[in-house]
Formats: sequence, structure tokens, C-alpha cells
Amino acid sequence: MLNDAGEAVSGSGPAPGRRGRLVVISGPSGSGKSTLVRRLLDRPELRLAVSISATTRDPRPGEVNGRDYLFVAHEEFEQIRARGELLESALVHGQHYGTPAGPVRDAIERGLCVALVIDVQGGFQVRKKAPDALLVFIQVPSLQVLEARLRARGTDSEATIERRLVNARREIELAREYDVQVVNDDLERAVEQLATILSQNGCGA
Repeated sequence: MLNDAGEAVSGSGPAPGRRGRLVVISGPSGSGKSTLVRRLLDRPELRLAVSISATTRDPRPGEVNGRDYLFVAHEEFEQIRARGELLESALVHGQHYGTPAGPVRDAIERGLCVALVIDVQGGFQVRKKAPDALLVFIQVPSLQVLEARLRARGTDSEATIERRLVNARREIELAREYDVQVVNDDLERAVEQLATILSQNGCGA
């Protein structure tokens, strides 16, 4: 569901006089974090919006500008960052990613929880700026399963897959700094677990 600002939103809408919360969702590339968040947006018991990140990488097959990411040129990204308009930014797999701060602030003031699907670099930046943010890490059953998922996508070169696996090991080591960890070994179970966690942390309708 989309609200008047064009944000993807679940639940019955903002609660009057109720402030929302930042929710960081991180995990290795291939962990399924974006799929999980899309499923959570369909849950009527949650007041949830998802922030759309800006990135300099090219769209993958099926991705839509303004829905999945804001795809921008390197020069435009640097201008946005220089103006201080990003809540966080990171260099991931050789490409820049960042969260526009304005839409996030507006949604929180309207009482929505805002999910940021970002890497651990960005997650730690958000924690410094918003200590009350809830940080959730999506784990994979094993690195072998993760590698199989990455290869099944068929979108990355061998060098890119190897780089993603190296980064995954680093991210998994840092996961202990997050508030909550959810293992995505079964999609339906992981969605239910995440929905319960969000409801218990101020994001219930």
C-alpha cells in the first residue's frame, strides 16, 4: 500500500500523537532482507513504512527506480551527501548507498516506524544519530547456503560473488552489535518472527 507521499506503508496508518521509530534491517547480500521487508509491509498489524535508499549501482532485472531504490549518478550522489541530506551513507561492493533523511523524519513524526534496509556500516551510523533505533540483523543458515543463493540469482560475476562472501563474513561477525538477530532459514517463519519483534518494539498498529 502507498500513502500520499508515495511511501510503501502497512497497517491502518499513523496513530494520532504517536511518534514512530527507526528500524534498521541489515544482513549479507542474499540473506533475503528485502524480501522479508516487502512481506512485512503487507501485515495489517504493523505501522510500517520502508525508506527508499539512493544508490549509484545499476538496477537489477525487475527493479524499478523510486520503488526499490533511487538510482542516481555518482556526481548527483556526492551532491546530495555534501548538502547533508543523508541520514547515513556507505560504500558497498564499490557502489555508494545512502538514506535520504527528510522522508524518514517526516514518516516518524506521523507515527510510522520506518525500516531502513542498509548494511552494517550504515546501521552503526544510524545508531549514533538515533540511539533509540532498533537494529535487526538477518542471518543466513550458513555461508554455503548464502553462496548458493547468490549463484542462483545469476546477476553477479564470480569476482562479485567472492567479494560478497568476504563482506558477509565481516558482517556476520558484527551482527553481535545488533539488538536482534533473525535466521532466515524459512521465509514464513522469519516473517512471523520479525512481525512479532516489531509489534513488541512500538510498531504495532
